[in-house]
Amino acid sequence: MGELPRLLSDFRRPPGVIKQDYVDFVVDEVPLYAFSGAGSHTYFQVEKTGLTTMQAAADIARALNVRMRDVGYAGLKDARAVTRQWFSVEHVEPSAVAAIDLPRLKVLDVTRHANKLRHGHLRENRFRIRVRQTDTERLAELQDALRRLAAEGVPNYFGAQRFGDRGDTWMVGRAILRGDFDDAVDQLLGRPSKRDYGDVLAARRLYEEQRYHEAAELWPWMFRNERRALKTMAKTKGSRRRALFSIEPAYREFYVSAYQSHLFNAVVAQRMSDGLGRLKLGDLAWVHRSDAVFLVEDAAVEQPRADAFEISPSGPLYGYRMSQPSGAPGETEAALLAAEGLPADAFRAGSLRIKGARRALRFRPMDAQIMLGADERGNYLDLEFGLPRGCYATSLLRELFDDSADVAGWSIGEEEE
Repeated sequence: MGELPRLLSDFRRPPGVIKQDYVDFVVDEVPLYAFSGAGSHTYFQVEKTGLTTMQAAADIARALNVRMRDVGYAGLKDARAVTRQWFSVEHVEPSAVAAIDLPRLKVLDVTRHANKLRHGHLRENRFRIRVRQTDTERLAELQDALRRLAAEGVPNYFGAQRFGDRGDTWMVGRAILRGDFDDAVDQLLGRPSKRDYGDVLAARRLYEEQRYHEAAELWPWMFRNERRALKTMAKTKGSRRRALFSIEPAYREFYVSAYQSHLFNAVVAQRMSDGLGRLKLGDLAWVHRSDAVFLVEDAAVEQPRADAFEISPSGPLYGYRMSQPSGAPGETEAALLAAEGLPADAFRAGSLRIKGARRALRFRPMDAQIMLGADERGNYLDLEFGLPRGCYATSLLRELFDDSADVAGWSIGEEEE
């Protein structure tokens, strides 16, 4: 995210390191609604350490002998952290769920509810983050900067971890939408770069040499889809199309979603110079209380509501059913999509049908505070705050600390929704 503009462009950001240990980054998911205690769906809260949500869901599915798609969850959580979140599964006894015994995952609570837990069924995420190797003497300046962010809003960028260790998951998604399966698979399994190392680097090099079975054996165990795709290629004499469609649908959708996120970030960056709280004629304004949008027909009339942080301009998560703004905002969004060279039906072609949505260009951190802390490793700054679902803690951190904090151990393609 280093090239994206910042709101606090005039703030001299101190260094900082996060995620030296899992306990330095703690996330608690707050459910959207109370669970009834009755129904065919078993809900269970887990504490996971060093696991992505998708990895946890896959492990849970195997432990319960159900399909991964039958495991519900409200949002994705980063792996290099201690995270507590809820999952659901239907027609499985709570006693079986409570008995789950998996590495790096502990079941904390079990109940029942009437419906499957689905993406977005959470109210907010609560964060506690320790920033180490920083200038603790600048605490007062950082507290002032945090107050400004709470007043003006944080740019609602998708965080760097949304795009994977190599920052390229969006490229895979773009290739899928363009129907270029060769490019998608080559990007996913090959094209070694300076960001690759160890067995992953060796596996990518073997892929380039068309030694697919050997490459599959080198990918670490948690990269199940890469291993599956390579084994498919080995069996089909290098069929990239069949390799791509051997991957779990949820993962293919994830790559396309990463591309949506990449385009949204570009719109946020374009609107920064005007101010992310400044409405324009034709905007689709985001209502923070209800997560709804409405067309701005008189920007001057609606601006006081934006100044009070009741509403904000929104940006595109492109899809075939996405509401489109008019006027200058609509022209900006249409020009960006045209520059990508995508056909009009790209988001509804093939097996993936991407509906699209709107997303606020900014967010307000809740109950945000920053304090001094210390442990056996030395002094650190302790940040606590809540964020609406889908918003990234890293987007706030990058406003306060320099880029050293942005790259300290991010995991593979998980978000903080």
